[in-house]
Amino acid sequence: MRDMYIGVVSLVERLHRHFLEVVKLELDGFGIHDINNVQGLLLFNIGDAEMTVGELILRGCYLGSNVSYNVRKMVENGYLSHKRSVHDRRSILVGLTEKGTKLRGRLQTMHQRHVELLHQTAINEEDLQATTVTLRGLERFLLQAAEMNTAAA
Repeated sequence: MRDMYIGVVSLVERLHRHFLEVVKLELDGFGIHDINNVQGLLLFNIGDAEMTVGELILRGCYLGSNVSYNVRKMVENGYLSHKRSVHDRRSILVGLTEKGTKLRGRLQTMHQRHVELLHQTAINEEDLQATTVTLRGLERFLLQAAEMNTAAA
């Protein structure tokens, strides 16, 4: 069980890196060099929503530690807009600009192309559903493990 658990955690990390490389190659293919792959994934995950920087992390749109830097660069490069919240003037809301929406559409096309390519593999929808169930279970487990460690500290 130990080796399988460590293997799965390592595999998830490798898959994430491979996916970021695919996003980088896609951006390079578009001739886009003013946004990196991590920022492109963040932009894709924001979608049509408007949210604070803190919400980007809470909602799982961004997994890194330097979200403020990446948001600032995306604002500077015209992919995101920012404005003060009318409900809490201390909060800054970010959302996609027209340029960001256009890039998100291109990334959606990439995802659709991948879905179509998946049909040519042995991976089917049931496999993806089973994987999702397992990964969500591991996510819940790790959240609980983090809470136990925090409570013990």
